[in-house]
Amino acid sequence: MRIKTLLLFFPLLFLILLGINIIFVSSRPTPIVNQLIISSIGDASYLNPVLAQDSASSDINSLVFNGLIKYNRDLQGFVGDLAESWEIRPGPEPEITFYLRRGVLWHDGKPFSAEDVKFTFDKIMDEKTQTVRRSDYELVKKVEVVDPYTFRVIYRQPFSPGLGTWGIGILPKHLLEKEDINTSSFNRNPVGTGPFRFVEWVSDEKIVLEANPRYFEGRPHLDRIIYRIIPETSLSEMELLTKGVDHYGVLPHQYRRMSEIPFLKIYSQPSLAYTYIGYNLRNPLFQDKRVRRALTHAIHREEIVQYVLYGFGRMISGPFPSHLWYYNPNVKPLPYDPEKAKKLLAEAGWRDTDGDGVLDKEGKPFRFKLITNSGNDIRRDVGVLVQRQLRELGIDVIFETYEWSVFLKNFINAKHFDACILGWSLSPDPDDYMIWHSSQIEKGFNFISYVNPEADRLWEEGRKEYDLERRRKIYWRIHELIAEDQPYTFLFSPIGISALQKKFVLLERDSSGRETYRPIQMEKAGLMYDLIKWYVPRGPVMEK
Repeated sequence: MRIKTLLLFFPLLFLILLGINIIFVSSRPTPIVNQLIISSIGDASYLNPVLAQDSASSDINSLVFNGLIKYNRDLQGFVGDLAESWEIRPGPEPEITFYLRRGVLWHDGKPFSAEDVKFTFDKIMDEKTQTVRRSDYELVKKVEVVDPYTFRVIYRQPFSPGLGTWGIGILPKHLLEKEDINTSSFNRNPVGTGPFRFVEWVSDEKIVLEANPRYFEGRPHLDRIIYRIIPETSLSEMELLTKGVDHYGVLPHQYRRMSEIPFLKIYSQPSLAYTYIGYNLRNPLFQDKRVRRALTHAIHREEIVQYVLYGFGRMISGPFPSHLWYYNPNVKPLPYDPEKAKKLLAEAGWRDTDGDGVLDKEGKPFRFKLITNSGNDIRRDVGVLVQRQLRELGIDVIFETYEWSVFLKNFINAKHFDACILGWSLSPDPDDYMIWHSSQIEKGFNFISYVNPEADRLWEEGRKEYDLERRRKIYWRIHELIAEDQPYTFLFSPIGISALQKKFVLLERDSSGRETYRPIQMEKAGLMYDLIKWYVPRGPVMEK
């Protein structure tokens, strides 16, 4: 499923008052053998895939809703989800015809049909809908319900990411057609077609799902999934070690200790994500490219990777994770060079003219506020290091953290910030149009207000191109342009680490119904790719 989310990614860490945390410890659910308890750092925002912008919401939505297609386990192509198959007719106005599964039911028992797919598209394109997904569908000329189980999309022009955009979760027309989708109670009490159905949401405490007995791929082996909202990392670790939770996104400094626990299995792999410092380009402080490049030269990113990530990450030079085919290896990260930074700042007119240790220009000191979401230990540590390193350069940085919902609503979405530490969790496809294209400043994820006409043109060209090598050249050039402009200080692409109780296995049945167990593996598409097969045996299982 193609999702670009405000990072809230890997791991999302939130901090709240200790008194609230005590409630979490004292309110554990009654043990059930076949249930999975996940430690979630932050609460969801919208249990509606059209409105959701964060990974906490997306994690739940991916279990409650289905798209028409989804990535395969190797992220090399697509397999059917609500669509059994599809046909693509190329040309100047390409078409995709989806042939939908028959007999699929919504969790309330109503039948799913192509009308639901068209309704979801119409809601995305409705200007009243508060969604950032619209740019994925702006090149659609029209959609057609050919019959209840056939849905056709016709594009105005070639659109190479088009198929992947139909991985978005489909909404039920019969429940939402008379509702205001932005304020509907559905967003806290969702009904989907997915393997798990919604049971309960206690804000800042837990979200409970249960197995869908009528799921079209068969009932999941797990009876229940509970997302416990545990914003404090030390408490999450304690809960994992005392078996109060089964799955937890491990922080780098916890890796060695966790790997020595006999009842845990640790999984890791490079992530489709990166962390950055974003500069609000509407702020005059950051409108000179020399200033932004100076800031990057002044931040010791190798030190961040070594001492904050404990080596579980890699410096990057541009807007893509470094292990992907569209990352340009010829663009090297700007080196840590405080003297170069001072020179660039002086060229831009910033000097300490009054001897107070802070650079100034035209009587104004170089002072700004750097913000991030509270509870994210990695971002907090990055902020502290950056604050110290920039102060050594003569830049007065005020570093503050805010609870996620406040941070997002009052600062990021409102564009009321100087600089922020955030991250992106990306799709395997390089089309990051909604993050970088200038048309997305007001209606997409381009909240730093970045404008580069050549980059705009290339983002548009990349969407029209199907040839892999030609696409590579386009995105390599985009990488060069953005690295030159430095609208972000690109920090690192992390290695994602997860801990899981060893009691879980994959339960599979052959054509004769005979059961076999095998260990859970980390797929390129993620640890939980085969979640509907997860199972807790009642007796011992021989591990291969």
